Amino acid sequence: MGVVASAPAKVILFGEHFVVYGEPAIVLAIDKRVYAKAENRSDKRLFLRSVNLNLAGYFENGTFTTEQGDMKEARSKFEPVRLVVEKVSEKYGENVGLNIEINSTVPVAAGLGSSAAVAAAVTLAVGALLNVKMSKEDIFRITYEAEKIVHGTPSGIDPAISTFGGTLLFQMDTGFKPLEVTMDIPLIIGDTGVERSTRVQVEKVRDIKERYPLVVEPLLRAAREIVVKAVEALKESDLEILGELMNINHALLYGIGVSDESLEWLTNAARKAGALGAKLTGAGGGGCMIALAKNEKLPQVLEAIQRAGGRPFIARKTDEGIKIEQT
Repeated sequence: MGVVASAPAKVILFGEHFVVYGEPAIVLAIDKRVYAKAENRSDKRLFLRSVNLNLAGYFENGTFTTEQGDMKEARSKFEPVRLVVEKVSEKYGENVGLNIEINSTVPVAAGLGSSAAVAAAVTLAVGALLNVKMSKEDIFRITYEAEKIVHGTPSGIDPAISTFGGTLLFQMDTGFKPLEVTMDIPLIIGDTGVERSTRVQVEKVRDIKERYPLVVEPLLRAAREIVVKAVEALKESDLEILGELMNINHALLYGIGVSDESLEWLTNAARKAGALGAKLTGAGGGGCMIALAKNEKLPQVLEAIQRAGGRPFIARKTDEGIKIEQT
């Protein structure tokens, strides 16, 4: 029998990109999860399968062999998982053979933190299987190491939210602070279907900031003020103000060049259909947008995003981070 663990995906409500320059961001765990099953093997192979990506292969003596799917894609997707297993094995005291099966309900390369959720779920599953005592802090740190392989210099937002769940206020210099949010936050996530690289988008913003520092500095200050106001709105359960702030935040992100045509179609369609606010979430350049709407408006906003060419689904915030599903 194996161990199944899961971890949540996330949306960034406010502050993406600006967070890289020390400004705060608000991130929310959502009720879409990644599931990882870990089982012992009799040999020393690390066999990995991703059900939703149709990829499979194994690591043995430092070499990777593909069994299903494109070799390059399989290796790049499984490399962070291998690192996670190695880190847990170090705590266990020896390398053991494992079968790991990953099953995700989260769109990939869409800005919803799927890679961090995979790493966190695998870390917990393998740790539980091997009876390795790990705190959530340990799991966060291991997941963060895995994210460096995927994103180069990640902020730490994705590993934190996948591990701890809930709603977090994040800032580079002060780290994470949980926010007590009692209100329901009814969101529609619209996936443009356009895959993009976080790294490319981050570099694009860095280039603009270096070329126009006096233009970008006030945008950073505005982004900070949006987050401050949003924290107040969350405390007061004020959906209208949250929506307005989302629209302003999206305009700033458009201004620094990280929105694209696919995102503009979906955000505009959502607002016209009655969303209180709509913005891209994550790195931009494709990926996903989010729309905030009152419960009675959710069906028509969902339909409008679909008609505009997106793949929409309703998401709710979740306070659950990583957890064991079955042992």
